Amino acid sequence: MTAQAAGLRCMFTYTLRRLAFAVPTVLVISLIVFLMLDMAPGDPTGSLPLTIPLEVREQIRAALGLGDPVLVRYFKWLHMMVIIEPSHMLANATGWNVAVEGPRILSWQTRSPVGDIIVQRIPQTLWVVGLGYLFGILIAVPIGVISAYKQYSWFDQTGTFVSMVGFSVPTFFTGVVFILIFSVWLGWFPSMYDTTHRVRDWDSFLFQVRQIAMPVAVLALFNASQISRFMRASMLDNLNQDYVRTARAKGMAEKTVLLVHVLRNSMIPVVTVIAIGIPTVFTGAIITEQIFRVNGLGDALIRAIYVSDWPMVQTITFIFAILIVLFNLIADVLYGILDPRIRYD
Repeated sequence: MTAQAAGLRCMFTYTLRRLAFAVPTVLVISLIVFLMLDMAPGDPTGSLPLTIPLEVREQIRAALGLGDPVLVRYFKWLHMMVIIEPSHMLANATGWNVAVEGPRILSWQTRSPVGDIIVQRIPQTLWVVGLGYLFGILIAVPIGVISAYKQYSWFDQTGTFVSMVGFSVPTFFTGVVFILIFSVWLGWFPSMYDTTHRVRDWDSFLFQVRQIAMPVAVLALFNASQISRFMRASMLDNLNQDYVRTARAKGMAEKTVLLVHVLRNSMIPVVTVIAIGIPTVFTGAIITEQIFRVNGLGDALIRAIYVSDWPMVQTITFIFAILIVLFNLIADVLYGILDPRIRYD
């Protein structure tokens, strides 16, 4: 067996071990989330008129399964969350007849299946939060590399100042400033996101670009500020290593030393930051979506918290936990690709 094949086998075995460990981790997280929200104040009949008799309220609670013991309700919710809801999501996305029959997780606020609401809101979240995160990475990596290579230059000092401001100032303040400047004073972009807009031609595409420009810019500035600081610090740490001096002494081009050797090793800690931040793309940016009225998952989560819609909160939180565990595993696997010194046996 070649060394490369042995390395792939070790990585595959390591991935299986981590997946086997991730399953009980996610189950424990789901139980903790369910129990915490079950003990929180709030009731599905709380928004009903006071004229509804008490016995009718109890019938509504019983119909939603709230009369069962807490562990029974947890396992019912887990079965719906792991089997029934994903099957309906897959059926709606592909048109295949794979939906599993059975009760679904219903939102207390809308009385609609939670999975359907999440599927409806994911495109808006990916448009805004996903592009904001992507542009943040594309901006942060070159800024961090150049700032480290030209340490204490005007570029480094400017980048440090902008990064500190972008990371320190909260997004709700940045969003309000952007609205004030670019919507109220200059009139370049709409201040509110039109979730009913559909891209059908070139003009509608340009309007879509205009309405996502500000929320994407706010999120990109915040994400780039954080990632660029990690990128700069990691590059500075590797630029002073012995292997860099050896590579330069052998006559390697400075571009090769910087972009092939130093950048590859410097990306290892940055990968962790990027991977941990990816789940936020799918769960939405709560504050930014509220400011620009983006009808995404972050907006759904905050509205569910306001009205004590615990099934919606439980579902989104559980999805967020799964994504965190998954992308931490992906980050660990990428370590071995970026740094061959890391072994998985």
